[in-house]
Amino acid sequence: MARLMLVAGLGQCCWDTLAVVNAYPSPDSKAEAGAWEEQAGGPVATALVALARLGVACRFAGIVGDDAAGALIRQALKVERIDDSFLHTRQGGESQRAFIVIEKGSGRRTIIWRRPTGEPLRPAEVGERFLAGCAFLHLDGLMADASLHAAREARRLGIPVMVDAGRMRPGMTGLCSLCDYVVAAEQFFLDLGWDGSPAHFHCLAAGLGAPAVTVTIGERGSLTWGGGEPFHVPAFPVEAVDTTGAGDVFHGGFIHGILQGWELRETVIFASALAAMKCRTPGAQRGIPRPDDVRAFLAERGAGIPAGRL
Repeated sequence: MARLMLVAGLGQCCWDTLAVVNAYPSPDSKAEAGAWEEQAGGPVATALVALARLGVACRFAGIVGDDAAGALIRQALKVERIDDSFLHTRQGGESQRAFIVIEKGSGRRTIIWRRPTGEPLRPAEVGERFLAGCAFLHLDGLMADASLHAAREARRLGIPVMVDAGRMRPGMTGLCSLCDYVVAAEQFFLDLGWDGSPAHFHCLAAGLGAPAVTVTIGERGSLTWGGGEPFHVPAFPVEAVDTTGAGDVFHGGFIHGILQGWELRETVIFASALAAMKCRTPGAQRGIPRPDDVRAFLAERGAGIPAGRL
């Protein structure tokens, strides 16, 4: 697939250590890991890796420390041919790290993470060059000042913006109002007081100020509001090994569908398939599928996206 569009992403990147255990250990106990590995992660970085594997050119802005983890994160981006020229290294700082315990057989995981110790991105570090030639901007809102600056610049330039709203953070509601798409985790809506009903989701989504809003709800799929009644897309059933990064991959698939000009429901179906396929492999990024694999997966399941669109 030719790389015809450029997506800019600003947010978290991480180096993950993953351990698979039979059951999550109780306090003051030990558990032997059946598998142990390390790989890159982080919400925006993982979404961009998903896009890169679908043939979309990507540019990432974030921070790492001048430590071994930072070098590994940068190398992982380079392997995927993601432009890392806006990934800033904070001298004397430590990169974001996560330790993830995965329960064998269920795919459920517990994440223990630490923020990077370096100074967050400054607005001046994501100037006009960062958005030059971009067709889309993806944010997670963690570095609020830089995210708000980039969103305002994107709006001024007519570039669509999406935020990965993991949970309510300072500045998040203001950021959502600058976005064309809000794709949120369930926790974000629970933080808003959501009672779990589609009607209440409709009300809360309309109040965010974005034209299209989706909430992912795990194995129950997702709810999407696009100005009318919300619609539900069920999750694709797979034998889940690890759900780490599934939401991040969903974001990448969602952006891909928007860039392709698909209808909103088709976009959500594609994003759901991409996220489900990732769950068959441990870690956020290693199991992200390639285009031919996604086409075969959707064709086998009669997913409702015409073959000519894929």
